[in-house]
Amino acid sequence: MELWGGSLGGAVLDAKGALGSDVVVFACGKTAESKMARSQSIIDQRDKQFSPYVTALQVGTSVFFANTDNIRHHVYSFSPAKKFELPLYSGIPAQPITFDRTGFVTLGFNIHDWMIAYVAVLPTPYFQVTREAGRSLLKDLSAGEYTIAIWHPLLKGAPEKYSQQVT
Repeated sequence: MELWGGSLGGAVLDAKGALGSDVVVFACGKTAESKMARSQSIIDQRDKQFSPYVTALQVGTSVFFANTDNIRHHVYSFSPAKKFELPLYSGIPAQPITFDRTGFVTLGFNIHDWMIAYVAVLPTPYFQVTREAGRSLLKDLSAGEYTIAIWHPLLKGAPEKYSQQVT
């Protein structure tokens, strides 16, 4: 990771040196202040897939599960951080799901076993999910000490953590 005046950027590489996509990169301040969460987000279901595959959000954020497929979907999670079930529906449900506990949530669909997605519910507003380019840039970090962490569904557990000072 590299530090640029309140921003922290870098690239995530896998064990073979290739750029890593769908990696959640986040910074938790040890002494720094944190800003409030964005209040809403959307996870779509199209072409019988969740989009995006990996979503990161700050605890307290509500998510609308849109269904733009021409079939009805049934979304659920049995993850300890958020258990819920949206019975078969199409369009956008009237009520979003609020993710009110930190942790990593696996989403599923009751008919298509391959329809899986992940939500990282974080205690910080400083995060980004890498896409094909494998790069991340965390902006507007206030001065202080941070723990930088990365998480990917294949890690199957706690995120990997590193320390960084922002001045």
